[in-house]
Amino acid sequence: MLNIHPMQTTVETRPQPLADQPMWFAMSATFGRELKAQAFLESRGVRCFIPMHVQMVTDRRQGKVRKLVPAISNLIFAYTTRQRIQSLKSLVEYLHYLTKPMGGKNVPITIPDGQMEHFIRVCQTLNEKLVYLAPDEINLDKGTPVRIVGSAFDGVEGTFVKIGRKKQVVVLVQGVAAVMVAEFTDGYLEVLEH
Repeated sequence: MLNIHPMQTTVETRPQPLADQPMWFAMSATFGRELKAQAFLESRGVRCFIPMHVQMVTDRRQGKVRKLVPAISNLIFAYTTRQRIQSLKSLVEYLHYLTKPMGGKNVPITIPDGQMEHFIRVCQTLNEKLVYLAPDEINLDKGTPVRIVGSAFDGVEGTFVKIGRKKQVVVLVQGVAAVMVAEFTDGYLEVLEH
């Protein structure tokens, strides 16, 4: 059963990150080379995350097998400083920033630590009912911000949506991707008032 409980929270204002402060960068590794980019970056001490899911693939030796593969083509997140990712990016021709327009320029997309932690936590469950979405595939402006209490997703914050009779929670990495917990059944939700 799904219960919704109101909860008062405050919005925390964060100062602009310093150039030498590590942060999560949204990156693109073109032509499906996200795992290769991850290996390169991790060999240089950079923490990386690629959303993965289990998929049926055909193997020449074994036939159809379940394999862990990237859930979103070309997407990789890197946790490091701006200076460090810039120097490493210059060594790898297929690694690029995902950018957003700001002040007449395209600036690299960075993700707040808390938002990224929630996204990673949901993705790492490898739950077969997770649905990965592009940011334009769902309108979150009308959703209610919630926190899951109880269940495997305890403490994860996202946006509550209802599609037909199914109740779902979407965890968004703003402007980059979203993962939807399809058919949320156990635990309950706390409404976050921002």
